[in-house]
Amino acid sequence: MITDWHFYAVAIPAVVLMGISKSGFGAGFGAIVVPMMALVIPVPQAAAIMLPLLAIMDGMGFMALARQADKPLLKLLIPAGLTGTVIGTLLFGLLSAKLVAGVVGGITLVFLAIRLVFAPKVDAPPPPRWLGYLLGTTAGFTSFVAHAGGPPVSFYLLPLRLQPITFTATLAVLFTVINASKWIPYAWLGLFDLRNLGTSLALAPFAPVGVWLGLKVVRRINMQWFYRLFHLGMLLTGLKLVWDAVV
Repeated sequence: MITDWHFYAVAIPAVVLMGISKSGFGAGFGAIVVPMMALVIPVPQAAAIMLPLLAIMDGMGFMALARQADKPLLKLLIPAGLTGTVIGTLLFGLLSAKLVAGVVGGITLVFLAIRLVFAPKVDAPPPPRWLGYLLGTTAGFTSFVAHAGGPPVSFYLLPLRLQPITFTATLAVLFTVINASKWIPYAWLGLFDLRNLGTSLALAPFAPVGVWLGLKVVRRINMQWFYRLFHLGMLLTGLKLVWDAVV
């Protein structure tokens, strides 16, 4: 396992932040975790170390929230996300995770600007299903390369104005499936070794902390404040990802 304390000074906050994001409260922040860890280790290694930890977080979120998920949305988004996983497998190594994360950050900022200038009306029709499939596929791809799938799929979900618990549960089930689909491709690409798995084991106690904190809040928060904080999280995430890509 990695023994450098500089790594853990970055990795432990990153794991807790990912857990909070997985709960739906502060969603979007999870997209910056791999770029954060890439400050001290290579990007593919960061992605490999995070995957077992994501399995722990996904298990907690799935057991707590699966019944509240929107099943018609999942029937659209899960096949799209798995398509993105296949694309990510084929393109992995051709595109750097920082480049992908920078693109995700740029799209996030553009999306928020559009929503600010052209705020959706209460009676506006839901976005078309083809857009959901496109953004779901994008989420699967960016999730595979950099565990940064939250912002793309959120573009489709936010205009639907779901209840916070339904929003959170739908994302939890979707990314449980997407993350489970990464194991065989990651192993095939040679991303797992004893050092990475040992490091994942050392970080495992911190994985439930963020999920537990986030779930406590998301079950009690007002819907209006939930979306305000969600937009703030996406704004900060977008700025951070673009900054990392440029610098």
